[in-house]
Amino acid sequence: MIDDETFDIADDEQKRPPYDAAAFAADHLQSWESLASVIDHTLLKPDATRMQIENLCDEAIRYRFACAMVNPIWASTAAALLAGTGISVGVVIGFPLGASLPSTLRQEALALTRLGARDVDMVLSIGQMKSGDFKAVGRTIRGVAEVVHERQAVLKVILETCLLTVEEKLRAAEIVVESGADFLKTSTGFSQGGATVADVGLLRGVAGGLCGVKASGGIRSLEDARAMLEAGASRIGASASVAMVRALGAE
Repeated sequence: MIDDETFDIADDEQKRPPYDAAAFAADHLQSWESLASVIDHTLLKPDATRMQIENLCDEAIRYRFACAMVNPIWASTAAALLAGTGISVGVVIGFPLGASLPSTLRQEALALTRLGARDVDMVLSIGQMKSGDFKAVGRTIRGVAEVVHERQAVLKVILETCLLTVEEKLRAAEIVVESGADFLKTSTGFSQGGATVADVGLLRGVAGGLCGVKASGGIRSLEDARAMLEAGASRIGASASVAMVRALGAE
């Protein structure tokens, strides 16, 4: 159970199944196809147009990215474009501030999964996290996880690591894992900073092999992706996805 006590991450690590970051990175950097399979091809700009969303989905199909990640307003469009392709629709909720009501997050998750979304990335309540209201943070995540998992979808929780202290990152990551999310995610890409190798390594240290780690925000090159995978990321969120796979030989 989640409580308001501090935890000893060193003691907790021994309970977590191991994760071989080096092997995962080597396996998924063998070819552009293997790299594409762990990239969420992303377009979350507020001024994104329908034509740009259509192009994003076309690229997701062509390069076989893990999903096409869009804002909620474009979920049905992406679902129609990706129907029958095997490429998932990804959406964000509580984005980018992490300040939505728990009931709003659950309703949004239900509506979007009904529209066809299979990857749901939510921002945890950053203000509550920094206020030390850990029980509220955990309750909110668990409520969304229940909705998402009932719809056979995946939940990724964004910590917005650039706004948290090291202690807060560790505590938030622990809460996310215990609350049943499928991925810890570093960043929205809309705040003061994005993913760092240090933060990815920290999140993987908490997650072990229990859940995934998604690095997102400021990942613009194959070298960036490589560094994140080697640090422990199992998913990359990026808008420069095509350039990354082309650097590994895609046309």
